[in-house]
Amino acid sequence: CALPIFLAMPVEVNNEKLIAVIGDEDTVTGMLLAGIGEHSAKKGANYFVVDKDTKVKEVEDAFVRLSKRDDIGIIIINQCIADMIRHILNNYDSAIPTVIEIPSK
Repeated sequence: CALPIFLAMPVEVNNEKLIAVIGDEDTVTGMLLAGIGEHSAKKGANYFVVDKDTKVKEVEDAFVRLSKRDDIGIIIINQCIADMIRHILNNYDSAIPTVIEIPSK
């Protein structure tokens, strides 16, 4: 009876990417309920909630932080919030993460 021979194969690096979201409370909550939420001590959360008291600078900082992360493949952003940082989005030219604007309620 011949025994099977197992060859050690190199393990492929995990190339999975997360989806990030910048939006109003309803949008972010819906996305988190759909399972996109990720929070790590090292990189932080992959979501940012914008309300009436959120300053434009905070939205800009959240977008820049999320767009520089190597584990994020898509950034979903509400259209009305994207309008707040249009000056940044117009100059954004990276393919990954891809920015997708979705309608606001």
